[in-house]
Amino acid sequence: MNREEEKKLIQRILMLIEQLGLFTILIATLVAIGQEILLMINKRHVHLSDLLLLFIYLEVITMIGIYYTSNRLPVRYPLYIAIVALARLIILDSKEMVPWGVLSLGITILILTISVFVVRIGHTRFPYQDGS
Repeated sequence: MNREEEKKLIQRILMLIEQLGLFTILIATLVAIGQEILLMINKRHVHLSDLLLLFIYLEVITMIGIYYTSNRLPVRYPLYIAIVALARLIILDSKEMVPWGVLSLGITILILTISVFVVRIGHTRFPYQDGS
């Protein structure tokens, strides 16, 4: 096996591992959605934190879908997930948190939001070139 064939084989193996990992994340996310829906049905009540958790799961699925179609992992989606996760944390734990804790989470959300804005500006001013 020459060097070029070896390189292609390694790329195929890595791509297969990547696809299996994404498929595993997708299945685990779908199971988690199902479990969360069953919990809401059993409780016969839906809290805002439940909806935010479902939204996080949908963002994960969206991120996987975008990766499958474009072979790129968009930076914005993990930032969106982090923003929603922090908002959920504030909703769930704000009564037990000290004011500085809530403030620091709010500032973190602001920083993440600014990061999304900067990334969006970067993508519009410096778009990806085809094949890069």
